[in-house]
Amino acid sequence: MTERERPRERTDGMRPAVLETYGPADLSAVPVFAGGFINFGYWQPGDIGRPLTVADRIRSQQDLYRHVLDTVGPVEGGEVLEVGCGLGVGCALALEEYAPARITGMDIHPQQLERARRANTGLLASAGPARFRLVRGAAERMPFGEAAFDRVYSVEAAQHFDDLEAFAAEAARVLRPGGRLAVASFFAADPAAPGPLAALLTTFADGLDIARQPADLTDALTRAGMEGARAESIGPAVWPGWDHWLSAQWGPGTWPRNFLHAWERGLLDYYVVTAERPRA
Repeated sequence: MTERERPRERTDGMRPAVLETYGPADLSAVPVFAGGFINFGYWQPGDIGRPLTVADRIRSQQDLYRHVLDTVGPVEGGEVLEVGCGLGVGCALALEEYAPARITGMDIHPQQLERARRANTGLLASAGPARFRLVRGAAERMPFGEAAFDRVYSVEAAQHFDDLEAFAAEAARVLRPGGRLAVASFFAADPAAPGPLAALLTTFADGLDIARQPADLTDALTRAGMEGARAESIGPAVWPGWDHWLSAQWGPGTWPRNFLHAWERGLLDYYVVTAERPRA
């Protein structure tokens, strides 16, 4: 077997593409993800057709967090978990704007957590661990006891999760009765999409993103005992604005511009998936 034929080994519980992208490559340092939120953004209609500033870009990423937090809410006074918190700036926004009793940011990548601690040094110190903590853990193996949280949310991380069944079971386990879950991510919009997506988008070809349908997650949540699992498309608020922002840095025909193309072809869309743990 040649080196090219040799199967890629998993390292530290992460696929090689995930390990590299959020480790040495440091996706948070890429200019298109200004502000450290590392998401495609939730854009306003007025953003299209005018030059965009870095402040516009940061606001779009903050607004995606706000949309998810509004959807999973009410958050005030509750124990809240973000799965795949990255640099923790979304946790900071949640703490400062939504007033949970405590926000816990969990991420699988140790380098991301170290960056998160540096990015939030002041807030971690002023809030203290009783209100803000950063914890290492995988979406499929959460290091928390049962019924630990009132709300669980995740912003643009589920496309990396190895096992949606295991994530759904863990989310149901750590939520308290009556607790709510919201997951924002991009999913394949067609069962036949994985091949075409890999041809269009490098992140699907190299294994960073996994092409699954929203029903794969909603069905997994239902099997885990959650109620009311549903997926709502927010693609019109994501893809045109994301592509407009990219257009200042990437030319037509370059692979990052193919996210919009994939959406227009019905191969890919952006969803917010929600569910609730039964009270009984």
